[in-house]
Amino acid sequence: MKAFDYTDPQTVDEAIALLGQDGHDHEPWLRALAGVHPLAGGTDLLTLMKADVAAPSHLVNIKHLLDLPSGIAEMPQGLTLGALTTLADIETHAVVKQHYPLLAQAAAVAATPQLRNMATLGGNLLQRPRCWYFRTGNGLLGMKDGKNLVESGENQYHAIFANGPARFVSPSSLGPALVALGAKVKLVSATGSRDVAVEEFFVSPKTNDERETVLKPGEILTEIMIPAASGKNATYEIREREAMDWPVATASVVLQMDGSSIRSARVVLGHVAAKPWVATEAQQFLAGKSITEETAEQAGAAAVKSAQPLSKNTYKVQLSKVAVKRALLTAAGKQV
Repeated sequence: MKAFDYTDPQTVDEAIALLGQDGHDHEPWLRALAGVHPLAGGTDLLTLMKADVAAPSHLVNIKHLLDLPSGIAEMPQGLTLGALTTLADIETHAVVKQHYPLLAQAAAVAATPQLRNMATLGGNLLQRPRCWYFRTGNGLLGMKDGKNLVESGENQYHAIFANGPARFVSPSSLGPALVALGAKVKLVSATGSRDVAVEEFFVSPKTNDERETVLKPGEILTEIMIPAASGKNATYEIREREAMDWPVATASVVLQMDGSSIRSARVVLGHVAAKPWVATEAQQFLAGKSITEETAEQAGAAAVKSAQPLSKNTYKVQLSKVAVKRALLTAAGKQV
């Protein structure tokens, strides 16, 4: 790990001022790996630093900012979660478990209990891809000497959906659930703040000069706003091992009901694309239907209709079908 400066500011404005000093002497792709970085739980950043993928010259600790929201607050319009809220807090919060079980379920299976007590919600949304080509210095697109290493190499854990050249998978455990809930993030900078839908917060980069989120240099993610809960919801995750492992496929669903019929559905897949993947075909299929074993299975098939698997990850298509089916049955209170 290379030497770096360390600052422990007390306010958001102080932190933003420090972060705003970064970026002027770096190319965009390098700016994300060097320069000034915010530090919260550090569960991802420190790993990148130890592997020499990231080499920040300056870390700005945001854990002690007196005016940075933390914890979970109930509002008339829904929930507000501070960026420093830990995954353990989300997993065990009574209101989240009762009204937003898909979020508690997503948090409960992330990493290990030790990491969930350290890892923050903001950090979970902002963690960098787990793609081994990215983490060995070949950029977000996995390119070397003009060759796409992902398409011609070991790609069993990569994307099965693509709307661009990036074939890494978004690593966020909570991102798909927040997209399904219609949540927004608040981003604060020296020029003010802006609210961005989580669905639009994640992007699929077209070049190595881009990032996988819309966070700009000098901005801090301060809080996440979730609309008031309604309907049924659930998350189902598939991984290779019950012990600490990265998911292979997940599905988060939110269903608005008219009696026993689905009025509208949100179905969002995780770990299958460079951003949480909204399964439009499954949503359209579910409208007006009841949740049965058969319709849940058919919705799973619709969800992967546009999948474009790579040479070694076709198996993820079937797992994604299963994740959608079981998420729907879980939301309906049926045994899976």
